[in-house]
Amino acid sequence: MFDIKHSAPAESLLGTSPAILRVGEQLRRAAQTDVPVLITGESGTGKELSAKAVHNLSARRYGRFLKINCPSVPHEIFEDKLFGADTVEDNPEIPPTEDRLRPHRDTLFLDEIAELDLPLQSRLLRAVNGFPPARFGTPDGPPAEVRLVCATSHNLEEAVAAGRFRIDLFHRIDVLHIDMPALRDRISDIPILVEHFIKTYAEQFSRTPAPLRGPFINLLQCYHWPGNIRELENMAKRYVLLGGEEHLIPVLRGAEAVRAASPSTVDLDTPLRVQTKRAVQHLERNVILSALQTYSWNRTKTALALGISYRALLHKIKEVGLPSVRSTKPPLEQCSIQGQGKVGAP
Repeated sequence: MFDIKHSAPAESLLGTSPAILRVGEQLRRAAQTDVPVLITGESGTGKELSAKAVHNLSARRYGRFLKINCPSVPHEIFEDKLFGADTVEDNPEIPPTEDRLRPHRDTLFLDEIAELDLPLQSRLLRAVNGFPPARFGTPDGPPAEVRLVCATSHNLEEAVAAGRFRIDLFHRIDVLHIDMPALRDRISDIPILVEHFIKTYAEQFSRTPAPLRGPFINLLQCYHWPGNIRELENMAKRYVLLGGEEHLIPVLRGAEAVRAASPSTVDLDTPLRVQTKRAVQHLERNVILSALQTYSWNRTKTALALGISYRALLHKIKEVGLPSVRSTKPPLEQCSIQGQGKVGAP
């Protein structure tokens, strides 16, 4: 498992999947140098935590981690923000030495750098090229020698090709490139992550949530996670606050069913009302089937989880063509993850 010494827990970097172990090795190698680092990945994958990991694993760990959120910086104060950053995190482990007085051992993190417009990109390019060096730091202090780490959820190469991002700035910041994997590309880490978050929030809110069950973990691993780690953390928080999985299963199943039911092509030979009816029936069938599987075909619990009466559930089961009792053969619609371990009792 990837772990970071000298830093607070980095949730997005917990795990044993090949994808996150690869990222961990890349972060260690990046920390051994002072060259610029570009971290890319979807929103919620942990780009800022990775930037902090580079800082905390490096010789600069006793310096400051300075963050600038690029989209929020006005033109007139951009250069002042280069060292009056939006977020300044002082390391409590800084020893009582002259290191406290050396701002040139800091790490500067530019978040969502693709959001900078072209005039600000030009100013940034002049700053990182050291012209004039005094303006990339405090006016009365020494020239600022900082480690530059940038992050973006956009494709910078496409932005360069479209003329939205300067190619010279791109090559200046893209020396070491670390791409954060989406959560759906590291599903074996989901049990580790969700247990970590549930334990964290159970302690924070003084709650004792129900133990995680294998079918619920399997459901989490089947989900697409468009919000990545951040969405999983919020899901774990709701699990703790609401007391268990029964309040989350309809949300997870419904979202996945909607995604699965969305047609990739348009059928121009079938009336819209007919296509809509089929889509609704398919969606209802998947949601009901998934809930039945989760509760081992206990129809009372299934009806409660779906928010309908027991009688209405029996009617829906018949209407969408599901068997009235548990089948000995797994339905084709069942989502299974081959080779994945389960957490908790089935």
